[in-house]
Amino acid sequence: MTNTQLSLIQIDNYGPWTVTPEPRREMDLQTLQSRLFADLAQFVGSRDGYVFFTRFDNMVAVTNGLDEADHELLQESIANRYPVTISLGIGVDSSPIEALEAGTAGLQHAGSAQDGDRREVLAGDALPVSDRTDEDLQIAHFDVNDATGKYTDRLNEFDSFIHIEQGYATLMRYLREEYGGLSFFVGGDNIISVCPNMGEAGYRDAIRHVEQEAGVELKVGVGTGRTAHEAGFAAKHALEVCREHGTDVEFDRVYAEVAND
Repeated sequence: MTNTQLSLIQIDNYGPWTVTPEPRREMDLQTLQSRLFADLAQFVGSRDGYVFFTRFDNMVAVTNGLDEADHELLQESIANRYPVTISLGIGVDSSPIEALEAGTAGLQHAGSAQDGDRREVLAGDALPVSDRTDEDLQIAHFDVNDATGKYTDRLNEFDSFIHIEQGYATLMRYLREEYGGLSFFVGGDNIISVCPNMGEAGYRDAIRHVEQEAGVELKVGVGTGRTAHEAGFAAKHALEVCREHGTDVEFDRVYAEVAND
């Protein structure tokens, strides 16, 4: 059974800040958001977690292995280097969407995201070390089949982007509604999904649904591990097996087991 720990990262009072005392230059805001994401990714990634940018003012991190002290240190680091602060909501559940719901509820209970008095909230409890296992996370790494040949080398960039995003949106909605999984676009033609304990049939159904609804063909490598890095790296190895053998779905539990030794 999976035991996913997710942390909702929310910039405090960001909307009002962007227009106070007057609207700020858009590229200055984009620069701040991108640098903040990079620093968050570096901090969480150095502790074997993953961060996904979602809407940038709200980000989702897979934080198995990070405790409350790590989260507090992250908040302190951001407050020392940015004109904004962040609040964090931690949730743990076998279902990724339920873990995110728990983390979200903790922040919402503390106040609105645009409440100027709500700053640096840390809500929720991390997964105890005694409850952690080598199968806490299942990460799926999806890739579009021959995206370069079908889109990049044939269409202009915007139309290529439309095709990739339609495939992503279809997959994102399907995995969330059918399995409680969370999917994130990570650039190029790659999508990373944090999933419950799904089997091969579930992934084949997802791939079939995306092809039927969006006309985008996918393949996926799936990995299991104690941290996002372990599970995600195993998924990358499994995806390479897909590319090598021309298959649609591959699991790499063996690599995850070796990585944990």
